Amino acid sequence: MIYGYARVSTLGQCRDGNSLESQVAALEKYGCQEIIEEACSGKTMARPKFQKLLCRLQEGDTLVVCKLDRFARTAIEGVETVRSLFERGVRVHILNMGLIENTLTGNLILTVMLAFAEYERGMIVERTQTGKAIARQDPNYREGRPKKYLPTQINHALQLLESGQSYGQVEKLTGISKSTLIRARKVSR
Repeated sequence: MIYGYARVSTLGQCRDGNSLESQVAALEKYGCQEIIEEACSGKTMARPKFQKLLCRLQEGDTLVVCKLDRFARTAIEGVETVRSLFERGVRVHILNMGLIENTLTGNLILTVMLAFAEYERGMIVERTQTGKAIARQDPNYREGRPKKYLPTQINHALQLLESGQSYGQVEKLTGISKSTLIRARKVSR
């Protein structure tokens, strides 16, 4: 059987041809008989659907992924996973690389490509941390999501709550969510 595996780090990820839709289309075009989709970070191998798929694979099956970074991010975990599949007689096909063969050359190519994937992930993390460090130098920088509402808006909503209106009524009037109002109320007490 030919299994496809499509993964995104977040459901909103769509750049560089990594959206679930583009991966599934490529896997369908290849001829995968079953496609497993997952939204889970690739920095760890603790991906429930992927682990379940690995357990299901049997001798003669083929595992297909679009790109190596969808399969594994660290060289060690990736090589261990592929070698485990090879030992069970499972073929591994990375669409943008080709069929990974259980040969010395195949293992070399796999190891080198996984090392590049791990390096790329490390560079992304490093650039993100550098950008945050630069941003923190700005006295107006605030970590996390920007606040949507001005303090006057929050105070007005809290006054409406104090006057006896329900969270639902205040939410309809102000557009401020109940969870935001609950947090603001806790802070004001």
